[in-house]
Amino acid sequence: MSSAQLLPVLLQLERQPGSLREQVEAAVGAHGTPLRWAITAVQHRPEQPPLLQIEAVVLNGAVAEAADA
Repeated sequence: MSSAQLLPVLLQLERQPGSLREQVEAAVGAHGTPLRWAITAVQHRPEQPPLLQIEAVVLNGAVAEAADA
């Protein structure tokens, strides 16, 4: 029997120079194996990088660890 769980994740990410996809996947990947993610909001701030809202579903647990091996 597997101990893997599907977990919803809601993140806020400050946009940095470089690949947006790599930034989002790294932030989401810190919570488990990403199954899907979407940018659901962008907050534009004066003289600061935009703040992105990311909604994701990750797989967390034994199956996720086996997939990474």
